[in-house]
Amino acid sequence: MKIVLINLLLFLISLQLHAQTSYKFDFGNSKAATGYIAITSTSKFDLQKGYGFDDISMLETVDCGGNALTGDFISSSKPFYFSVRLPEGNYDVKLWLGDPKGTSATTVRTECRRLMLENIRTAKGKVITPSFTVHVRDTFLRDEKGNTIGRVRLKPRERNFLHWDNVLTIEFNDSLPKVAAMEITPNQKATTVFLAGNSTVVDQDKEPWAAWGQIFPRFFEAGKVCIANYAESGESLNSFYNAKRLEKILSLMKTGDYLFIEFAHNDQKEKGEGVGAFTTYTKSLQLFIREARKKGGIPVLVTSMHRRNFDAENKVVNTLGDYPDAMRKVAKEENVALIDLNAMSKLLYEAWGPETSLKAFVHYPANTFSKQTEPLKDNTHFNPYGATELAKCIVSAIRKQKMPLSKFIRKDIGIYNPAKPAPVGKFYWPMSLSVSEIKPDGN
Repeated sequence: MKIVLINLLLFLISLQLHAQTSYKFDFGNSKAATGYIAITSTSKFDLQKGYGFDDISMLETVDCGGNALTGDFISSSKPFYFSVRLPEGNYDVKLWLGDPKGTSATTVRTECRRLMLENIRTAKGKVITPSFTVHVRDTFLRDEKGNTIGRVRLKPRERNFLHWDNVLTIEFNDSLPKVAAMEITPNQKATTVFLAGNSTVVDQDKEPWAAWGQIFPRFFEAGKVCIANYAESGESLNSFYNAKRLEKILSLMKTGDYLFIEFAHNDQKEKGEGVGAFTTYTKSLQLFIREARKKGGIPVLVTSMHRRNFDAENKVVNTLGDYPDAMRKVAKEENVALIDLNAMSKLLYEAWGPETSLKAFVHYPANTFSKQTEPLKDNTHFNPYGATELAKCIVSAIRKQKMPLSKFIRKDIGIYNPAKPAPVGKFYWPMSLSVSEIKPDGN
């Protein structure tokens, strides 16, 4: 896996050459198709070369003969990770998945478990070519000429995350992943949806934690929309701004891009004279809106979801004070689109009730996961099922309000009602390799 040293090495390399932006890979041990780079079961990631598998120990290759590109493939009984060094930007990734003589089932995630393709199954003898669009970033702030003028201030744990290093990491997961080929090309036309938020939005890097922002990409058409999740655990509007995260977003934003803004959980814990929902929080929201509009961006306010807190009558108790109301007020005064996730989460949680809702949050008995000796009990943070239902709430609001973004929602995405969530028993999520019992920052 990648380590802290990669960031420094990448910076040094970037001073010497322009990184390659397009790749065509042929997976398998037989001769590569014309124009494609051969990726075999021994192709371990090398920073100078710019691509390879993070771990080759569990890889398997099958050669069915016939077509040079699709006749052989690489698979594994466990999730496997392929990384490619790329300059900052949006990219379309096209995959060849399947088996000329068998079946396959593949789930694809990128970077810190950002869901791209979900349980893609192929019939016996079929190879299909699904695509997704992904955002790659680094920590550097650049002026209009590309000169480095600063850096985003990362927290210590972020230095090992997979989404700050100019290396796109793709996770191939599921019961029977079979990858025959891959093409990566830059996409400069897609509408970028930047996400600014906290631990309830961020791409959580380890199981069983999850947030709606990392599920969000699966709902949009490839090539048309790219989700760029800049949220981070423990952040408030103020700390997000001071760490230059907003500045980083604005440096990449083009006319017509979106900025989704969801904060409150950590803002309400800030102390000091004059600090509050209708004072400092309101002013910070207005600042984010104003700066996005200067860049031609479209700000969207998202009220924070409730914490899991029920009264004696199984009704949700508001623990966020005046912060949701303050955001609603700003949206009205600034004429900004509002997604009232706070209101939708109340419907959702009460539809679940106190017991079923436990299955949407990180509540697990001891020894559910390896080396987890204590129970996990968290009423703020979600597991993948809960995060998925919240992402559906966001998508349903986009569709209901007929935002321009709604025309890019995938055609196979049905209408969602938070009062009637999908049964947890039908939810499918093949686990990634990294697991942690450590609670994310924020509460």
